[in-house]
Amino acid sequence: MKVIDIINAAQAEGRTRLSVEILPPRKGEGTEGIFAAIDRLTPFDPAYIDVTFHRENVKYVEHASGLLERRVVRRRPGTVGISAAIKARYGIETVPHLICGGLSRYDVEDMLIDMDFLGLHNVLALRGDNLRGDNQFRPAAGGHAHADELVAQIAAMNRGAMVDGEVERCRSTEFCVGVAGYPEKHSEAPNMKGDISFLRQKVDAGASYVVTQMCFDSGKILGFIDRCREAGIDVPIIPGIKPLSTKAQLTLLPQVFSVELPEELVSEVERCRDNAAVVEVGIEWAVAQARELKKAGLPILHFYIMSRGDIMAKIAKEVF
Repeated sequence: MKVIDIINAAQAEGRTRLSVEILPPRKGEGTEGIFAAIDRLTPFDPAYIDVTFHRENVKYVEHASGLLERRVVRRRPGTVGISAAIKARYGIETVPHLICGGLSRYDVEDMLIDMDFLGLHNVLALRGDNLRGDNQFRPAAGGHAHADELVAQIAAMNRGAMVDGEVERCRSTEFCVGVAGYPEKHSEAPNMKGDISFLRQKVDAGASYVVTQMCFDSGKILGFIDRCREAGIDVPIIPGIKPLSTKAQLTLLPQVFSVELPEELVSEVERCRDNAAVVEVGIEWAVAQARELKKAGLPILHFYIMSRGDIMAKIAKEVF
């Protein structure tokens, strides 16, 4: 089932459902941790599960001669595989992420073909992060520089068009494409108006829905939705919620994701004796935020839980 159909059904029923985002296992790990997290959530009927995609890292290995060898490695491969495994095991729709970074258009095409063969017909299209050490985003050779270009490629496949037209009679795919929106503005956008314009380009290219970056202020999320509507973006916009779980996230999240943490939340976390106490504060804040957004009538609330099924189960018990 396509995510847009799940969203529309929830809207028609006047209910709010949850979706979650998880990490694929680290290289060398199995599926046990992922399945254990999802097992905790199945009683709450998750609408769908997003699985992140992690671009390559570069590491340098020093040889006895003193020369450095540059190696490209992936710490978390397997996005498509774990997505298919989750869907097969639980019957829950999965949304593998697909990024521009590190992939050519032919790489993207091959991944989409694999997804199509496996019955994965939902995808979240993202530009992705800079390669570690780079101060700006550099597309791969023959790749995309922006997410709207990636969306356009997927939309073209849905019309039966491959990258270079070498296949004369190509079957059409049926991908439902989601994209990211930023209630506090993308770090590289000059201002909010410009950022919403970029979002409009992704929707015009073929995106069916938007999921927001994590945001800890429901007022900012609702204000962002209003501004998007004023700009002519009429697809569903799903809010993203991140439960805090460690004190280190007070510094890490603003640095990595360019988000602002409310003063009240920061004060409460700073008073915590340990991370176990931070988890409880994070749950309370996420529950309050989810209730507020649920009251606003949003059909799906998306939670960035990584692999913390225990935390999500406590939130879901209070909200859903």
